[in-house]
Order: sequence, then structure tokens, then C-alpha cells
Amino acid sequence: MQDIPFYSGGYKFLVTEAPVMKMREVKGEMVPAVDKQSGEASFVVMLFAKPRQAGRNGRIGKGEEIKVTLATDPGEGFDEGTYVELVDPVLNTWQTTNDEGRITGSGLWFKAEGLKPAGAGAVRDAA
Repeated sequence: MQDIPFYSGGYKFLVTEAPVMKMREVKGEMVPAVDKQSGEASFVVMLFAKPRQAGRNGRIGKGEEIKVTLATDPGEGFDEGTYVELVDPVLNTWQTTNDEGRITGSGLWFKAEGLKPAGAGAVRDAA
């Protein structure tokens, strides 16, 4: 399954690396990665995702850093240390197999249409 929508409101997101154009290697040269349907350049941003609420054990999780591919240029104002919200976030899965067909790796990757500044309440709660 691809592009599985998910609710991200249960997390606060802190920019740890500002958005940059996504690049890929083609014949030894780095070129901008573009969307296959639209031809638009993609961007990537590194975020620290931390749960807003305590879990079943009564503790708030430590969180983790995630890379999010953005379908559009988020524009200015998303520097390191900025709290943001994801616009239309989705999850995707990947896996690699060896020559014998055994799964050797798997994981998730995140994608969103864009970023927007977190609301005033979200920033206050995150501090």
C-alpha cells in the first residue's frame, strides 16, 4: 500500500534541518528529484517528532527524528528550531530483498504536501 493518510495532530514537529530540494543521482551526477506526474521538484525536511500526550505507561515518548518528503516548496520561515504542522501527511512502506527473495530490510517513509507554521497553542504546548 502506498500514500496511506494518517492523523499527525498527536505529535509536535520541530524542524531540525531546514527544507532543501531533494536530489538524486543519475549517471554519477546529482539532479533535482521531480514528481512523476506533475514534474514539480520535491523537497525534504528533517523533523523531530514527539508525542503530545502520555502513552499507556503514563509517560510521554522521547520522540525521534524523521525525514519528510514535501511535494511543494515550503517557502521561507521554516528554519531550524521552528515548530510546524504537516499538510496532508501520508505514510509509505519499502522493503529490499536479496537474490533468494528473502526480505533484508524494510521501513516507512513520510511524505506531505507541505508545511505550515504550528498554531500558537501548539508552540506553547511544545515548550
